[in-house]
Amino acid sequence: MHHQLVTDRNALNSQSRRRFLGGIAAVGATLTAPNTMLASSDGLTLPRASSQITPFTVEIPQAAIDDLKSRLAGTRWPDQETVGDRSQGATLHDAKALVDYWARHYDWRIFESRINKYPQFRTEIDGLGIHFIHVKSKHQNALPIIMTHGWPGSVVEFLDTIEILTDPTSHNGRAEDAFHVVIPSIPGFGFSDRPSGSGWNAERTADAWGLLMQRLGYTRWVAQGGDWGSLITHRLAQRKPSGLIAAHVNLPLVFPMEPPVEPSAEEQKALEDMSILSREGSAYAFQQGTRPQTLSYGLADSPVAQAMWIYEKLQAWSDNNGNIQDALSIDAVLDDISLYWFTNTAGSSARFYWEVFRTGFSNYSAGRIDLPMAATIFPREFYRTPRSWAEAAWPNLYYWSTAPRGGHFAAWEQPETFATELRKAFSAMR
Repeated sequence: MHHQLVTDRNALNSQSRRRFLGGIAAVGATLTAPNTMLASSDGLTLPRASSQITPFTVEIPQAAIDDLKSRLAGTRWPDQETVGDRSQGATLHDAKALVDYWARHYDWRIFESRINKYPQFRTEIDGLGIHFIHVKSKHQNALPIIMTHGWPGSVVEFLDTIEILTDPTSHNGRAEDAFHVVIPSIPGFGFSDRPSGSGWNAERTADAWGLLMQRLGYTRWVAQGGDWGSLITHRLAQRKPSGLIAAHVNLPLVFPMEPPVEPSAEEQKALEDMSILSREGSAYAFQQGTRPQTLSYGLADSPVAQAMWIYEKLQAWSDNNGNIQDALSIDAVLDDISLYWFTNTAGSSARFYWEVFRTGFSNYSAGRIDLPMAATIFPREFYRTPRSWAEAAWPNLYYWSTAPRGGHFAAWEQPETFATELRKAFSAMR
């Protein structure tokens, strides 16, 4: 059952509310009284979370939307790239087309209605307020699953999978395929708190997820992730919190300590992909991993800068033939971009790279995992792990599959295929 929340519009009288919201250019949202989220000059002022699980809904003030449109109208554009392809980054043509649609046609309120269909909550874990979506299946024996997004994604990635997973009998499945779905926002992303101190790396986030599942009362559950969500899921599998029985990833983070002397064709392709990624596609990660604060000034102030920082990766990493709409609609792209903009999380999300870099994670190798592991490889993933490497790192690898279509944002691009893969992968764990 969806717990639609009712906004408390009486917290301020209409006149003072208009003065308050009109005088700021930032974002806010509201919760049921007395937990009211207010706008501030640097993003969201979220209500203080507690160990209780507090219902949450999203409502961005119109003043913030008006401010966004004003900033878009005042954009100072750079000169055009000097090549006829995307080798210098997102093209000026793509940028202007996206921004024109964002300013004149995109409707954030549609996304608000969509995400608010699902029960959302916040709770304090390890000193930080964590936002999450929690949808329980009507099927009594459903398997609880926690699914983690990455960057430049968000909980937006998983929205189209929720009903397929929780209500399989309405989506070409059986009652025994059902999941209870938990989708948290990584600290510093979306409506989770932005850490005010260092230390929120993948390991600490994994520990928080274990506590979250315990707080929700789940004693037997599974995990899934892609991108940073994959690393967090790897760390969950290594740390084995109470109740975790298996995990699935769509980006297996395994890489041999020494490259094979005589690589197979599959291994050679993986080595070549890694070389190309390192040479041509990793500058963003080094920037976010070394100087996220410097980067954040531009992204926090310019919606176009924020948009194209994200758009370029969505276009490059999704399964498309040169047009991002082969994989994701423009509205879907702007749902994600707008979430980053309104929550002012460009800097805090980039700092996750800084945190991970300082834990020694490198070379796309997360280490050995003894927990039962499953993986699905999507054909346009930027790095497709050979099964032989996964078998060496995961002695209990029990499910391996290759999807026919899809890229880095598997759940977002191919929600039905993604959900089918989870049904298959975890059928042995029910």
